[in-house]
Amino acid sequence: MRETVQILKEQAQHFRKIARIARYDQRAVYQSHYLGMIWEVLSPTLQVLIYYFVFGIRMNGAASMEAGVPYIVWMLAGVIPWFFISAIIVSGANSIYSNLNMVSRVKFPMSILPSITIFKSLYSYATMLVILLGFLLVNHIFPTIYWTQFFYYFVCMCLFLYAVSLFNATITILFRDYQLIISSAMRLLFFVSGAVVDVTANPDSLLTKILKLNPFVYIIEGFRDSFFSRQWFFEEPWWTAYFWGVTLLVLGVGSILHLRFKDRFMDYL
Repeated sequence: MRETVQILKEQAQHFRKIARIARYDQRAVYQSHYLGMIWEVLSPTLQVLIYYFVFGIRMNGAASMEAGVPYIVWMLAGVIPWFFISAIIVSGANSIYSNLNMVSRVKFPMSILPSITIFKSLYSYATMLVILLGFLLVNHIFPTIYWTQFFYYFVCMCLFLYAVSLFNATITILFRDYQLIISSAMRLLFFVSGAVVDVTANPDSLLTKILKLNPFVYIIEGFRDSFFSRQWFFEEPWWTAYFWGVTLLVLGVGSILHLRFKDRFMDYL
């Protein structure tokens, strides 16, 4: 518990530095490209079109959709957070290792590096949310009081991603093959996290109950609950308690490992 509090304090104390470095890194990535940061939106848009063709048209995903919600809108509500989640998980795992040389020259806690990774992706995520909002309005899905819980699920997503990224980034330093394992695992998780396929269609089935143990399903379905005005997060108390239990457990273990090994990270270069 003490280690978790220390790690969270470091994020709060260096918040401005996190935002400033993230902004600089984001611009540096695309400075040599003609389209620049347009790629932040163009790349996921092309992927959305491919997913819609494969799952929505070829596999007739629209046939299993709830009334009044077109498949493309339902899919966007899940794919957009998935793009954000998968990008953070993959890049966050390498966030400390790839910046060890910089950290050795500049004085700041290494625990903020996963936070910088999250901040760098916020621009593309916000832009894609605007696109989703346009699709919702065009399809006559208008804001309701349920939309306010978007902010709750956004906090859930960011905190869980930080917890996982801190844990993964520490393990990646100690065991370099772990980065490849994560990349492979994310390809599998894409199909069982509910981004393009409704994994909660049969709530009473054993398979659905197993799939709901995946925290990504809680987040993605939570965004859909918000935008489609389906239910409040507190209507699923046990699922909510499970998600926060997993998040705090991963954050706690990640904090302990990070603080225990951070002074020896340079030895693994």
